[in-house]
Amino acid sequence: MLNWRPAWKIGKRWLWFVHRWLGVAACLFFVLWFLSGLVMMYVQFPHFVESERVAHSQPLDWSKVRIGPQAAVEKAKAKAFPADLTLSMWSGEPVYRVVEGRKRIGVSAVDGRVIGEIDATKAKAVVASAWPGTSPHLLRTLERDQWTVAQGFNASRPLHLFALDDPAGTQVYVGSKGGEIVLDTNPTERFWNWLGAVPHWLYFTALRSMPQAWNEVVLWTSGIGMVSAVSGLWIGVLRVRLKRRYAGGRMSPYRGWMTWHHLAGLIGGVFVLTWVFSGWMSMNPNDWGGPGEAVMMGRKAWMTPPKTPYPLDTTALRTRTGDRLARFYWLGERPLLLVNTGPDAQRVLDPINGAPVTFTDAELFEKAAGLVPGAHLVMRDRLTRDDAYWYSHHDRAPLPVLRAGFDDPARNWFYIDPKSGRMVGVADNSLRLYRWTFSALHSLDFRFLIAHRPLWDVVVWLLSILGLIVSVSGVVIGWRRIGADLASLKKKRA
Repeated sequence: MLNWRPAWKIGKRWLWFVHRWLGVAACLFFVLWFLSGLVMMYVQFPHFVESERVAHSQPLDWSKVRIGPQAAVEKAKAKAFPADLTLSMWSGEPVYRVVEGRKRIGVSAVDGRVIGEIDATKAKAVVASAWPGTSPHLLRTLERDQWTVAQGFNASRPLHLFALDDPAGTQVYVGSKGGEIVLDTNPTERFWNWLGAVPHWLYFTALRSMPQAWNEVVLWTSGIGMVSAVSGLWIGVLRVRLKRRYAGGRMSPYRGWMTWHHLAGLIGGVFVLTWVFSGWMSMNPNDWGGPGEAVMMGRKAWMTPPKTPYPLDTTALRTRTGDRLARFYWLGERPLLLVNTGPDAQRVLDPINGAPVTFTDAELFEKAAGLVPGAHLVMRDRLTRDDAYWYSHHDRAPLPVLRAGFDDPARNWFYIDPKSGRMVGVADNSLRLYRWTFSALHSLDFRFLIAHRPLWDVVVWLLSILGLIVSVSGVVIGWRRIGADLASLKKKRA
Protein backbone atom coordinates (compact mmCIF):
# COMPACT_ATOMS: atom_id res chain seq x y z
CA MET A 1 0.00 0.00 0.00
CA LEU A 2 1.34 3.38 -1.03
CA ASN A 3 2.29 5.63 1.91
CA TRP A 4 1.33 9.24 1.15
CA ARG A 5 2.37 10.64 4.53
CA PRO A 6 5.96 11.63 3.63
CA ALA A 7 4.79 13.35 0.45
CA TRP A 8 1.95 15.08 2.30
CA LYS A 9 4.38 16.25 4.98
CA ILE A 10 6.68 17.76 2.36
CA GLY A 11 3.69 19.24 0.54
CA LYS A 12 2.43 20.95 3.70
CA ARG A 13 5.88 22.36 4.37
CA TRP A 14 5.93 23.88 0.88
CA LEU A 15 2.35 25.08 1.30
CA TRP A 16 3.31 27.04 4.41
CA PHE A 17 6.50 28.31 2.79
CA VAL A 18 4.73 29.53 -0.37
CA HIS A 19 1.94 31.26 1.53
CA ARG A 20 4.28 32.85 4.03
CA TRP A 21 6.58 34.51 1.52
CA LEU A 22 4.25 35.11 -1.41
CA GLY A 23 1.73 36.44 1.07
CA VAL A 24 4.12 39.19 2.18
CA ALA A 25 4.10 40.68 -1.33
CA ALA A 26 0.50 39.77 -2.12
CA CYS A 27 -0.94 41.40 1.00
CA LEU A 28 0.80 44.68 0.20
CA PHE A 29 -0.91 44.67 -3.19
CA PHE A 30 -4.22 43.63 -1.61
CA VAL A 31 -4.15 46.63 0.75
CA LEU A 32 -3.41 48.89 -2.22
CA TRP A 33 -6.12 47.34 -4.40
CA PHE A 34 -8.89 47.26 -1.79
CA LEU A 35 -8.38 50.88 -0.70
CA SER A 36 -8.09 52.19 -4.28
CA GLY A 37 -11.08 50.09 -5.33
CA LEU A 38 -13.25 51.93 -2.80
CA VAL A 39 -12.21 55.25 -4.34
CA MET A 40 -13.01 53.96 -7.83
CA MET A 41 -16.59 53.28 -6.78
CA TYR A 42 -17.19 57.02 -6.92
CA VAL A 43 -14.50 58.60 -9.13
CA GLN A 44 -13.83 57.49 -12.71
CA PHE A 45 -10.56 57.81 -14.57
CA PRO A 46 -10.53 61.02 -16.67
CA HIS A 47 -12.11 60.50 -20.08
CA PHE A 48 -13.81 62.56 -22.78
CA VAL A 49 -16.94 60.75 -23.90
CA GLU A 50 -19.21 61.67 -26.79
CA SER A 51 -21.79 63.38 -24.56
CA GLU A 52 -19.06 65.77 -23.40
CA ARG A 53 -17.91 66.28 -26.96
CA VAL A 54 -21.46 67.22 -27.94
CA ALA A 55 -21.85 69.53 -24.94
CA HIS A 56 -18.70 71.45 -25.93
CA SER A 57 -19.45 71.64 -29.65
CA GLN A 58 -20.81 74.77 -31.27
CA PRO A 59 -24.03 74.44 -33.33
CA LEU A 60 -23.37 73.15 -36.83
CA ASP A 61 -23.43 75.72 -39.61
CA TRP A 62 -24.81 73.58 -42.45
CA SER A 63 -24.48 76.48 -44.89
CA LYS A 64 -20.68 76.12 -44.76
CA VAL A 65 -20.72 72.43 -45.73
CA ARG A 66 -19.37 72.24 -49.28
CA ILE A 67 -17.76 68.79 -49.18
CA GLY A 68 -19.93 65.70 -48.74
CA PRO A 69 -19.13 62.74 -46.48
CA GLN A 70 -18.15 60.49 -49.40
CA ALA A 71 -15.58 63.04 -50.59
CA ALA A 72 -14.28 63.34 -47.00
CA VAL A 73 -13.72 59.58 -46.84
CA GLU A 74 -11.76 59.77 -50.09
CA LYS A 75 -9.74 62.76 -48.90
CA ALA A 76 -8.84 60.82 -45.76
CA LYS A 77 -7.73 57.89 -47.97
CA ALA A 78 -9.85 55.49 -45.94
CA LYS A 79 -10.11 51.97 -47.35
CA ALA A 80 -13.92 51.96 -47.09
CA PHE A 81 -16.79 54.02 -45.75
CA PRO A 82 -16.07 53.96 -41.99
CA ALA A 83 -18.35 52.72 -39.25
CA ASP A 84 -17.77 56.04 -37.46
CA LEU A 85 -17.97 59.26 -39.50
CA THR A 86 -19.05 62.47 -37.78
CA LEU A 87 -19.32 66.17 -38.54
CA SER A 88 -18.97 68.95 -35.97
CA MET A 89 -17.72 72.52 -35.75
CA TRP A 90 -13.99 73.01 -35.25
CA SER A 91 -12.84 76.52 -34.49
CA GLY A 92 -15.54 78.06 -36.68
CA GLU A 93 -15.66 75.56 -39.55
CA PRO A 94 -17.43 72.23 -39.98
CA VAL A 95 -14.98 69.30 -39.97
CA TYR A 96 -15.51 65.60 -40.62
CA ARG A 97 -13.82 63.06 -38.35
CA VAL A 98 -13.08 59.86 -40.22
CA VAL A 99 -12.33 56.99 -37.81
CA GLU A 100 -10.39 54.07 -39.25
CA GLY A 101 -8.93 51.71 -36.67
CA ARG A 102 -7.05 53.85 -34.15
CA LYS A 103 -6.81 56.77 -36.58
CA ARG A 104 -9.07 59.83 -36.42
CA ILE A 105 -8.55 61.93 -39.53
CA GLY A 106 -10.02 65.42 -39.77
CA VAL A 107 -11.25 66.71 -43.13
CA SER A 108 -12.64 70.21 -43.65
CA ALA A 109 -16.20 70.24 -44.94
CA VAL A 110 -15.49 73.68 -46.41
CA ASP A 111 -12.56 72.98 -48.75
CA GLY A 112 -11.73 69.30 -48.28
CA ARG A 113 -8.27 69.82 -46.80
CA VAL A 114 -7.00 67.23 -44.33
CA ILE A 115 -6.43 68.77 -40.91
CA GLY A 116 -2.75 68.13 -40.32
CA GLU A 117 -0.52 69.21 -37.48
CA ILE A 118 -1.58 72.36 -35.64
CA ASP A 119 0.43 74.65 -33.42
CA ALA A 120 -0.42 75.85 -29.92
CA THR A 121 -1.99 79.08 -31.20
CA LYS A 122 -4.53 77.21 -33.31
CA ALA A 123 -5.12 74.73 -30.50
CA LYS A 124 -5.90 77.62 -28.15
CA ALA A 125 -8.59 78.86 -30.54
CA VAL A 126 -10.09 75.35 -30.58
CA VAL A 127 -10.31 75.30 -26.78
CA ALA A 128 -11.71 78.83 -26.59
CA SER A 129 -14.43 77.85 -29.05
CA ALA A 130 -15.37 74.76 -27.03
CA TRP A 131 -15.34 76.60 -23.68
CA PRO A 132 -16.62 80.09 -24.56
CA GLY A 133 -16.11 82.74 -21.93
CA THR A 134 -12.80 81.28 -20.73
CA SER A 135 -9.22 82.37 -21.38
CA PRO A 136 -7.19 79.21 -21.96
CA HIS A 137 -3.44 79.45 -21.57
CA LEU A 138 -0.86 76.92 -22.69
CA LEU A 139 0.80 74.94 -19.92
CA ARG A 140 3.03 72.83 -22.15
CA THR A 141 3.17 70.56 -25.18
CA LEU A 142 3.83 66.97 -24.23
CA GLU A 143 4.02 63.46 -25.62
CA ARG A 144 2.20 61.85 -22.71
CA ASP A 145 1.47 62.31 -19.03
CA GLN A 146 -0.37 60.38 -16.34
CA TRP A 147 -3.80 61.03 -17.86
CA THR A 148 -2.89 60.51 -21.52
CA VAL A 149 -0.59 57.50 -21.26
CA ALA A 150 -3.01 55.07 -22.96
CA GLN A 151 -2.37 54.00 -26.54
CA GLY A 152 -5.69 55.50 -27.66
CA PHE A 153 -4.01 58.95 -27.71
CA ASN A 154 -1.13 57.88 -29.97
CA ALA A 155 -2.71 59.12 -33.20
CA SER A 156 -3.03 62.64 -31.74
CA ARG A 157 0.41 63.08 -30.14
CA PRO A 158 2.05 65.36 -29.24
CA LEU A 159 -0.64 67.03 -27.14
CA HIS A 160 -1.14 70.69 -26.28
CA LEU A 161 -2.22 71.08 -22.65
CA PHE A 162 -4.23 74.18 -21.69
CA ALA A 163 -5.54 75.46 -18.39
CA LEU A 164 -8.86 77.30 -18.29
CA ASP A 165 -9.66 80.12 -15.91
CA ASP A 166 -12.95 78.48 -14.92
CA PRO A 167 -13.88 77.80 -11.26
CA ALA A 168 -13.50 74.04 -11.78
CA GLY A 169 -9.81 74.37 -12.68
CA THR A 170 -10.29 72.46 -15.94
CA GLN A 171 -7.33 71.40 -18.04
CA VAL A 172 -7.84 70.47 -21.70
CA TYR A 173 -5.68 68.40 -24.06
CA VAL A 174 -5.70 69.07 -27.80
CA GLY A 175 -4.01 66.73 -30.26
CA SER A 176 -1.43 68.47 -32.40
CA LYS A 177 -2.27 65.95 -35.15
CA GLY A 178 -5.82 66.62 -36.24
CA GLY A 179 -6.46 69.40 -33.71
CA GLU A 180 -9.15 67.47 -31.84
CA ILE A 181 -9.92 67.86 -28.14
CA VAL A 182 -9.06 64.47 -26.66
CA LEU A 183 -9.44 64.93 -22.90
CA ASP A 184 -10.40 67.28 -20.12
CA THR A 185 -9.57 66.90 -16.43
CA ASN A 186 -10.06 68.82 -13.21
CA PRO A 187 -8.12 68.90 -9.90
CA THR A 188 -10.71 66.82 -8.03
CA GLU A 189 -10.59 63.84 -10.38
CA ARG A 190 -6.83 64.11 -10.74
CA PHE A 191 -6.35 64.02 -6.96
CA TRP A 192 -8.72 61.12 -6.32
CA ASN A 193 -7.38 59.09 -9.22
CA TRP A 194 -3.94 59.12 -7.63
CA LEU A 195 -5.67 57.26 -4.79
CA GLY A 196 -7.98 55.27 -7.06
CA ALA A 197 -7.43 54.09 -10.63
CA VAL A 198 -3.69 54.83 -10.83
CA PRO A 199 -2.60 52.47 -8.01
CA HIS A 200 -5.47 50.05 -8.66
CA TRP A 201 -4.52 49.46 -12.30
CA LEU A 202 -0.78 49.97 -11.64
CA TYR A 203 -1.30 52.75 -14.15
CA PHE A 204 1.93 54.65 -13.54
CA THR A 205 3.16 56.53 -16.58
CA ALA A 206 6.61 54.90 -16.80
CA LEU A 207 5.07 51.42 -16.70
CA ARG A 208 1.86 52.03 -18.67
CA SER A 209 3.80 53.61 -21.54
CA MET A 210 5.16 50.09 -22.20
CA PRO A 211 1.92 48.16 -22.90
CA GLN A 212 3.39 44.67 -23.01
CA ALA A 213 5.43 45.16 -19.85
CA TRP A 214 2.43 46.65 -18.04
CA ASN A 215 0.24 43.74 -19.15
CA GLU A 216 2.78 41.20 -17.83
CA VAL A 217 3.19 43.04 -14.51
CA VAL A 218 -0.57 43.10 -13.88
CA LEU A 219 -0.93 39.42 -14.81
CA TRP A 220 1.97 38.32 -12.62
CA THR A 221 1.03 40.41 -9.58
CA SER A 222 -2.58 39.25 -9.68
CA GLY A 223 -1.33 35.70 -10.34
CA ILE A 224 0.82 35.84 -7.21
CA GLY A 225 -2.24 37.12 -5.37
CA MET A 226 -4.27 34.12 -6.52
CA VAL A 227 -1.60 31.63 -5.39
CA SER A 228 -1.38 33.39 -2.03
CA ALA A 229 -5.17 33.35 -1.60
CA VAL A 230 -5.53 29.67 -2.55
CA SER A 231 -2.69 28.57 -0.26
CA GLY A 232 -4.07 30.72 2.56
CA LEU A 233 -7.54 29.24 2.24
CA TRP A 234 -6.06 25.75 2.27
CA ILE A 235 -3.99 26.43 5.38
CA GLY A 236 -6.93 28.15 7.05
CA VAL A 237 -9.13 25.10 6.58
CA LEU A 238 -6.38 22.75 7.78
CA ARG A 239 -5.82 24.74 10.96
CA VAL A 240 -9.39 25.47 12.02
CA ARG A 241 -11.13 23.17 14.49
CA LEU A 242 -14.90 23.24 14.89
CA LYS A 243 -15.29 20.09 17.03
CA ARG A 244 -12.05 19.10 18.76
CA ARG A 245 -11.11 22.66 19.59
CA TYR A 246 -7.85 24.14 20.81
CA ALA A 247 -7.22 25.15 24.41
CA GLY A 248 -9.86 27.44 25.81
CA GLY A 249 -12.40 26.29 23.25
CA ARG A 250 -10.79 28.32 20.50
CA MET A 251 -11.22 27.40 16.82
CA SER A 252 -7.84 28.86 15.84
CA PRO A 253 -4.45 27.96 17.29
CA TYR A 254 -3.13 31.46 16.69
CA ARG A 255 -2.93 34.61 18.80
CA GLY A 256 -3.15 38.34 18.10
CA TRP A 257 -2.76 39.40 14.48
CA MET A 258 -2.47 35.76 13.42
CA THR A 259 -5.96 35.09 14.78
CA TRP A 260 -7.38 38.02 12.84
CA HIS A 261 -5.63 36.82 9.69
CA HIS A 262 -6.79 33.23 10.13
CA LEU A 263 -10.46 33.84 10.92
CA ALA A 264 -10.93 36.79 8.53
CA GLY A 265 -9.25 34.71 5.83
CA LEU A 266 -11.68 31.84 6.45
CA ILE A 267 -14.67 34.16 6.22
CA GLY A 268 -13.50 36.42 3.41
CA GLY A 269 -10.89 34.28 1.67
CA VAL A 270 -13.24 33.17 -1.10
CA PHE A 271 -14.12 36.79 -1.84
CA VAL A 272 -10.43 37.76 -1.89
CA LEU A 273 -9.69 34.89 -4.25
CA THR A 274 -12.56 35.58 -6.65
CA TRP A 275 -11.79 39.28 -6.57
CA VAL A 276 -8.11 38.90 -7.48
CA PHE A 277 -9.01 36.22 -10.05
CA SER A 278 -11.46 38.60 -11.73
CA GLY A 279 -8.76 41.30 -11.69
CA TRP A 280 -6.50 38.86 -13.49
CA MET A 281 -9.32 38.17 -15.96
CA SER A 282 -9.65 41.91 -16.63
CA MET A 283 -6.47 41.60 -18.72
CA ASN A 284 -8.27 39.05 -20.90
CA PRO A 285 -5.38 36.53 -20.85
CA ASN A 286 -5.09 34.52 -24.06
CA ASP A 287 -8.18 36.38 -25.29
CA TRP A 288 -10.36 34.05 -23.21
CA GLY A 289 -13.08 36.67 -22.90
CA GLY A 290 -13.10 37.73 -26.52
CA PRO A 291 -16.11 37.47 -28.84
CA GLY A 292 -16.50 34.54 -31.20
CA GLU A 293 -16.17 34.80 -34.96
CA ALA A 294 -19.88 34.40 -35.69
CA VAL A 295 -21.03 37.35 -33.57
CA MET A 296 -18.32 39.59 -35.01
CA MET A 297 -19.24 38.56 -38.56
CA GLY A 298 -22.86 39.45 -37.82
CA ARG A 299 -21.82 42.82 -36.44
CA LYS A 300 -19.69 43.48 -39.51
CA ALA A 301 -22.52 42.47 -41.84
CA TRP A 302 -24.88 44.93 -40.14
CA MET A 303 -22.38 47.79 -40.39
CA THR A 304 -20.95 47.12 -43.87
CA PRO A 305 -22.08 49.84 -46.29
CA PRO A 306 -23.05 49.22 -49.93
CA LYS A 307 -20.74 50.07 -52.82
CA THR A 308 -22.73 53.19 -53.75
CA PRO A 309 -21.48 56.65 -52.69
CA TYR A 310 -23.08 58.25 -49.64
CA PRO A 311 -25.48 61.03 -50.72
CA LEU A 312 -25.93 64.30 -48.86
CA ASP A 313 -28.00 67.34 -49.79
CA THR A 314 -27.65 70.16 -47.25
CA THR A 315 -30.44 72.29 -48.78
CA ALA A 316 -33.07 71.17 -46.28
CA LEU A 317 -30.55 71.00 -43.44
CA ARG A 318 -29.50 74.65 -43.69
CA THR A 319 -32.63 75.76 -41.87
CA ARG A 320 -31.82 73.54 -38.91
CA THR A 321 -30.33 75.15 -35.81
CA GLY A 322 -28.94 73.51 -32.72
CA ASP A 323 -27.38 70.42 -34.34
CA ARG A 324 -24.05 69.93 -32.57
CA LEU A 325 -22.89 66.61 -33.97
CA ALA A 326 -23.92 64.72 -37.11
CA ARG A 327 -23.12 61.04 -37.71
CA PHE A 328 -23.32 59.50 -41.18
CA TYR A 329 -24.00 55.78 -41.53
CA TRP A 330 -25.78 53.13 -43.55
CA LEU A 331 -28.54 50.74 -42.56
CA GLY A 332 -28.41 48.17 -45.31
CA GLU A 333 -28.83 50.06 -48.57
CA ARG A 334 -30.24 53.12 -46.83
CA PRO A 335 -28.08 56.16 -45.94
CA LEU A 336 -28.99 57.81 -42.63
CA LEU A 337 -28.00 60.88 -40.64
CA LEU A 338 -28.06 60.92 -36.83
CA VAL A 339 -27.91 64.42 -35.34
CA ASN A 340 -27.27 65.34 -31.71
CA THR A 341 -28.88 68.53 -30.48
CA GLY A 342 -27.66 67.87 -26.94
CA PRO A 343 -25.73 65.26 -24.94
CA ASP A 344 -28.80 63.02 -24.74
CA ALA A 345 -30.97 64.38 -27.55
CA GLN A 346 -30.78 62.62 -30.92
CA ARG A 347 -32.80 62.50 -34.09
CA VAL A 348 -32.51 60.40 -37.26
CA LEU A 349 -32.87 62.20 -40.58
CA ASP A 350 -32.82 61.36 -44.25
CA PRO A 351 -29.58 62.91 -45.60
CA ILE A 352 -31.18 63.68 -48.97
CA ASN A 353 -34.31 65.60 -47.92
CA GLY A 354 -33.77 66.15 -44.19
CA ALA A 355 -37.02 64.39 -43.27
CA PRO A 356 -37.28 62.57 -39.90
CA VAL A 357 -36.85 58.79 -40.08
CA THR A 358 -38.37 56.24 -37.74
CA PHE A 359 -38.22 52.44 -37.56
CA THR A 360 -40.56 49.78 -36.28
CA ASP A 361 -39.24 46.97 -34.11
CA ALA A 362 -40.57 44.44 -36.62
CA GLU A 363 -38.62 46.12 -39.42
CA LEU A 364 -35.34 45.95 -37.51
CA PHE A 365 -35.89 42.36 -36.34
CA GLU A 366 -36.64 41.34 -39.91
CA LYS A 367 -33.36 42.85 -41.06
CA ALA A 368 -31.52 41.11 -38.16
CA ALA A 369 -32.92 37.68 -39.03
CA GLY A 370 -30.08 36.86 -41.42
CA LEU A 371 -27.16 37.91 -39.23
CA VAL A 372 -26.16 34.34 -38.32
CA PRO A 373 -26.26 32.03 -41.38
CA GLY A 374 -27.88 28.67 -40.67
CA ALA A 375 -29.43 29.83 -37.38
CA HIS A 376 -32.94 30.99 -36.47
CA LEU A 377 -33.90 34.22 -34.76
CA VAL A 378 -35.58 32.94 -31.58
CA MET A 379 -35.36 36.02 -29.37
CA ARG A 380 -37.08 39.30 -30.25
CA ASP A 381 -37.03 41.41 -27.12
CA ARG A 382 -37.45 45.09 -26.51
CA LEU A 383 -35.60 45.87 -23.27
CA THR A 384 -36.84 48.88 -21.36
CA ARG A 385 -34.70 48.25 -18.29
CA ASP A 386 -31.34 46.68 -17.52
CA ASP A 387 -30.89 42.94 -17.63
CA ALA A 388 -27.95 40.78 -16.56
CA TYR A 389 -25.97 41.53 -19.72
CA TRP A 390 -27.20 44.95 -20.80
CA TYR A 391 -26.80 47.34 -17.93
CA SER A 392 -25.55 50.86 -17.27
CA HIS A 393 -23.68 50.42 -14.00
CA HIS A 394 -20.29 51.16 -15.54
CA ASP A 395 -20.85 51.71 -19.27
CA ARG A 396 -23.66 53.72 -20.74
CA ALA A 397 -26.12 51.20 -22.15
CA PRO A 398 -28.90 53.05 -23.96
CA LEU A 399 -32.50 52.07 -23.27
CA PRO A 400 -34.78 51.01 -24.77
CA VAL A 401 -32.80 48.55 -26.87
CA LEU A 402 -33.77 45.62 -29.09
CA ARG A 403 -32.19 42.22 -28.40
CA ALA A 404 -32.08 39.78 -31.30
CA GLY A 405 -30.98 36.29 -30.20
CA PHE A 406 -30.21 33.17 -32.27
CA ASP A 407 -30.32 29.43 -31.61
CA ASP A 408 -26.79 28.70 -32.85
CA PRO A 409 -24.34 26.92 -30.46
CA ALA A 410 -22.73 30.23 -29.41
CA ARG A 411 -26.18 31.77 -28.68
CA ASN A 412 -25.32 34.99 -30.48
CA TRP A 413 -27.19 38.11 -29.37
CA PHE A 414 -27.25 41.49 -31.08
CA TYR A 415 -28.36 44.72 -29.41
CA ILE A 416 -29.91 47.32 -31.73
CA ASP A 417 -30.88 50.90 -30.97
CA PRO A 418 -34.57 51.08 -32.04
CA LYS A 419 -34.31 54.81 -32.66
CA SER A 420 -31.29 54.91 -34.96
CA GLY A 421 -31.14 51.30 -36.15
CA ARG A 422 -27.44 51.19 -35.23
CA MET A 423 -25.98 48.07 -33.64
CA VAL A 424 -24.82 49.10 -30.17
CA GLY A 425 -23.66 45.79 -28.71
CA VAL A 426 -23.15 42.07 -29.16
CA ALA A 427 -22.97 39.04 -26.88
CA ASP A 428 -22.24 35.35 -27.20
CA ASN A 429 -21.35 32.55 -24.77
CA SER A 430 -17.77 33.77 -24.46
CA LEU A 431 -18.72 37.39 -23.75
CA ARG A 432 -21.43 36.38 -21.30
CA LEU A 433 -19.01 34.14 -19.41
CA TYR A 434 -16.51 37.01 -19.31
CA ARG A 435 -19.22 39.25 -17.86
CA TRP A 436 -19.53 36.87 -14.88
CA THR A 437 -15.84 36.05 -14.44
CA PHE A 438 -14.78 39.70 -14.59
CA SER A 439 -17.48 42.34 -14.10
CA ALA A 440 -19.72 40.43 -11.70
CA LEU A 441 -16.92 39.05 -9.53
CA HIS A 442 -14.78 42.18 -9.55
CA SER A 443 -17.39 44.93 -9.28
CA LEU A 444 -20.22 42.91 -7.74
CA ASP A 445 -22.54 44.41 -10.34
CA PHE A 446 -25.23 41.83 -9.82
CA ARG A 447 -28.58 43.10 -10.99
CA PHE A 448 -30.28 42.87 -7.58
CA LEU A 449 -27.54 44.89 -5.86
CA ILE A 450 -27.15 47.65 -8.44
CA ALA A 451 -30.92 48.04 -8.72
CA HIS A 452 -31.13 48.75 -4.98
CA ARG A 453 -28.40 51.22 -4.22
CA PRO A 454 -27.07 51.98 -1.66
CA LEU A 455 -27.30 48.22 -0.96
CA TRP A 456 -24.54 47.67 -3.52
CA ASP A 457 -22.34 50.26 -1.78
CA VAL A 458 -22.89 48.66 1.63
CA VAL A 459 -22.04 45.15 0.39
CA VAL A 460 -18.91 46.31 -1.45
CA TRP A 461 -17.72 48.31 1.57
CA LEU A 462 -18.28 45.41 3.98
CA LEU A 463 -16.47 42.89 1.78
CA SER A 464 -13.65 45.34 1.10
CA ILE A 465 -13.21 45.96 4.83
CA LEU A 466 -13.08 42.20 5.36
CA GLY A 467 -10.46 41.95 2.62
CA LEU A 468 -8.50 44.77 4.27
CA ILE A 469 -8.50 42.92 7.60
CA VAL A 470 -7.05 39.87 5.86
CA SER A 471 -4.42 41.87 3.98
CA VAL A 472 -3.43 44.37 6.70
CA SER A 473 -2.99 41.56 9.23
CA GLY A 474 -0.93 39.71 6.61
CA VAL A 475 1.31 42.76 6.15
CA VAL A 476 1.85 43.05 9.92
CA ILE A 477 2.60 39.33 10.27
CA GLY A 478 4.96 39.39 7.31
CA TRP A 479 6.76 42.49 8.58
CA ARG A 480 7.26 40.90 11.98
CA ARG A 481 8.46 37.66 10.43
CA ILE A 482 11.01 39.45 8.25
CA GLY A 483 12.14 41.48 11.25
CA ALA A 484 12.59 38.34 13.35
CA ASP A 485 14.52 36.58 10.59
CA LEU A 486 16.81 39.58 10.10
CA ALA A 487 17.42 39.80 13.86
CA SER A 488 18.22 36.08 13.99
CA LEU A 489 20.63 36.40 11.04
CA LYS A 490 22.32 39.36 12.66
CA LYS A 491 22.68 37.43 15.91
CA LYS A 492 24.27 34.48 14.12
CA ARG A 493 26.76 36.73 12.36
CA ALA A 494 27.67 38.37 15.66
